[in-house]
Amino acid sequence: MTSALETANSRVVPLSRTARTMVRHMNEAWQAPMFAVTVEVDMSAAVSGRKEGITVTDMILAATVSSLAAHPQLNAHFREDAIVEHEDINIGLAVSSENGLSVPVIHGAQALTIDQIAERRRQIVQKARTGQLRVTDMVGGTFTISNLGMFDVARFTAILNPPQVAILAIGSASKRFVWNNGEPQWRDVAEFSLTCDHRATDGATAAQFLATLKEKLGKHANG
Repeated sequence: MTSALETANSRVVPLSRTARTMVRHMNEAWQAPMFAVTVEVDMSAAVSGRKEGITVTDMILAATVSSLAAHPQLNAHFREDAIVEHEDINIGLAVSSENGLSVPVIHGAQALTIDQIAERRRQIVQKARTGQLRVTDMVGGTFTISNLGMFDVARFTAILNPPQVAILAIGSASKRFVWNNGEPQWRDVAEFSLTCDHRATDGATAAQFLATLKEKLGKHANG
């Protein structure tokens, strides 16, 4: 459909096949009754626990996998007649590149060590940024993480990736003066927002999942 504002000087940028697929997914997502729950997470242990080959993102991935194992209701797909909880935890990671936004998947993450998760994360990010993702790298996700912390975004709400029932949005960590076990301290704090499909889960389940994730990141996932 041509806009009335288009002129000879307008630039038309055709949607890529990936972008067209995303449009279809977003249209489907907006049909779901979504809600979001946001918590502040002390990331000090994760930040200080970084080492060669292991990033904060890797620790978030590992902690999320462990938390999903404890709350399988969120490692699930919604369909019209049922909610399908999956044994395999296949984590999608939103990656931005010159080729647009893609969500490659770390399959079977529940069976991986944090070092293996880090290696898989490096592989899929490299593939995404060099345009080498295959269909098998993109399908089968059971939960998605979107981390915009590196762009200095404080907080945001991510849109569901159907048929998945939840997606985690992560903002940047910043120094905040908080009470830590009764003692005032400067800590690295980030906001985590969990968007859920209300047809499949509820606020209490979302809050319990985030509480587990906070606890695991407080100890950091590199233990």
